[in-house]
Parts: sequence; structure tokens; C-alpha cells
Amino acid sequence: MDSLWLILVGALLGGYAFVFGFLRRVNEWYYVGFRVQLQGKKNNMQYPLPPGDLGWPFLGNMFTFLKAFKSDPDSFINNLVSRTGMYRSHLFGSPSIIVCSPETCRKVLTNEEQFRLGYPASTMALVGKRSFHGISNAEHKRLRRLTTSPINGHEALSMYIAIIEGIAVKHLEDMSSMNSPCEFLREMRKFAFEVFTTIFIASDDDSHVDLGLVQDLYTHLNRGMKSLAINLPGFAFHKALKARKKLTKLLQALMDRKRRNKNMKTKTKKDMMDLLMEVKDEEGKQLEDEDIIDILLIFLLAGHESSAHGVLWTIIYLIDHPHVLHRAKKEQEEILEARPSTQKGLNFKEIKQMEYLSKVIDEMLRRTSISFANFRQAKLDVNING
Repeated sequence: MDSLWLILVGALLGGYAFVFGFLRRVNEWYYVGFRVQLQGKKNNMQYPLPPGDLGWPFLGNMFTFLKAFKSDPDSFINNLVSRTGMYRSHLFGSPSIIVCSPETCRKVLTNEEQFRLGYPASTMALVGKRSFHGISNAEHKRLRRLTTSPINGHEALSMYIAIIEGIAVKHLEDMSSMNSPCEFLREMRKFAFEVFTTIFIASDDDSHVDLGLVQDLYTHLNRGMKSLAINLPGFAFHKALKARKKLTKLLQALMDRKRRNKNMKTKTKKDMMDLLMEVKDEEGKQLEDEDIIDILLIFLLAGHESSAHGVLWTIIYLIDHPHVLHRAKKEQEEILEARPSTQKGLNFKEIKQMEYLSKVIDEMLRRTSISFANFRQAKLDVNING
């Protein structure tokens, strides 16, 4: 009997040693040992890598990352910042270097000779081939110029003020009538999503866009963006791919309906899809449907998420600094008192008068990381702070 216990304990210890002594080091042996040495011999040079841990084979450090992201997203990065400005890891299926300090981030983000846009495989598959993430720098600049021209400038912004104000008032009234506490970020996501959806694809009364369905699909799409690219039933990436297909089909059907209705009536209101369907570059070339769909998919996803988090953090900072809240509120009251009795609703002139509130928002953006990370891929071996 004692011998069986000894065998069992020995097997457990052996299994523990195998799992944590061998499997836990496979990534380190492969990427840091074998590949770095091979590359160093090939180029007659070898740069030292930052300290860190590449985690488990294939999975890397994704479990640790996702666990932190569900509860306290900043804790994953803050744990690294406390140790070093750069840290090696293995995320989204690839060995990665996490850069934390502002000076080093600036070096990476402004160095176009040695770095290019490089996003995880899951992100690239979900945002589409024609989004800003997956095209050349020249095409990126062309698309950015074409897509920002319809929504920049005073006239373009003035078109959307009444829409945004109406949606904001409706959501604030809904929240004030709730009988129990609500999750503020979730409500702000609903608000921001309705704003962006209306401005981008649903300004027409006959657009027939099911906001609830679209938001549910975007929820799956967003979860898939922060996952490993495992296309098997039950995994977040698989659900996200299915959601993308449905969203693509929905947007294509909406574009087709807009084209059919184009000659039937003159539109008084145009959403961003209408404007993107009309815009032309210097050579008279219009955007293809695939371009428009991929651009709208990423704009809707990134726009409503970042806006909701921006509102949340602005409210948090205002509550934490009552004197700032008092001054910002006083500015709004002064603008309302000066409003003519014949004027209905907010206008662009009043927005330009909100100088203090603009500074509050700028300070929020300075102090807060709305996006959890920006990705770059090294074109060649790079020595930073070495």
C-alpha cells in the first residue's frame, strides 16, 4: 500500500515537473533559443531580448491576459511597467514585445522605416482585407483622405448635432426613469452605438436597421478581436466570424437598397454610407463596396467602444474633482442662459463656446488609454534602448 502511494506521489511530481519544467519552456526554447541563435548566425549579429516570459506552447500568455482583461485590463500592463519598460510575451498566437514607457512607445510608433502596422491574425480576419489595418501605407493615406473628407468641417459636423442631441436626451431620460442601479458603461455603449449607427448607416427613416441585432453581432465581433484565431465551434473567434458574415450581408443589402431608391426620391439627410458611396478621388475613382463595408465595420466597432469609454472616464474624473465639475457645469449653464428663446436645441456655435469642457475632454484623453494597445510589426531586427 505504501509503495502505491509512493508511485502515485512520484507520478504527480513527475507530471508537475513535465508540465512546468518542460512544456512551460517550449516557447522560450523555440523562439529565444533556437530561432534567435539561428537568426543571429545568419545576420552575423544578435540583439538581446527584453526580460519576460513566453508562456505556454501556442497559447502563450493569453489566459493571463484575458483574465486581467475581464476584471482589470490595466493590471496586465501595469504589472509589466512596474518591472521594466519593455517585456517579452506571447499574445494572440505570436511572440511579442510589450512596450510601456512613453519614450519607447514614441520611438516605435514614429519609426516607419523599421516598423509597419501589424495586427493579430484574429483582428486581420475580422476587420477585412480593405480596412485600414490590412493595406499599404499609400492606400491607407488615400482611404483615410476619402473617408474623412465627408465628416470633417463645420458643415459636416453641424449635420449630426441634432441627431446626437436627440439620442442623448432619449437615453438620459431612459436612465433617469430606471428603478434600479444600472451599469453606466453598458448604457454608454448603447448610446454611442445608436449614435454611430444612425450617423453611419441609418439616417433614413426607411433604412430598416435592427439596432438590437446589429449591436448583438458587434458584441460577438468585439470579443473575437481579443481572442486567439481558433475557428472551431464554441470559440469566440468562430462566433465573431459568423457575426462578421451576417454584418457584411446586412451592410451589402443596405447599400443595394440605397442604390435602388436613389432615383426614386431626393434625400434631405445623408448618412456616412451615402457619402462614401458618392465620394471620388483625384482620378474620379469611387470606393468599391468591399472598401465601404470594411471601413464601416471597423468605424462602427472602434467608434462606439472608444466613445463609450471616453464618456465613462470623463464622468469618473469629474466626480473625483468636484471643482472641475462645478466649473464645467457653470459654463454649460451660461451657454443655456444666453440662448435665444426661439432657438431649439444645441448648435455648432454653442459647442465652440464650450472651451473649458473641451479642456476637460483633452485632459481625459491625455490621462486615459482608450485603446488597450497599438500594434506594430518589426520589418527587421531592431535595437531599442540596447
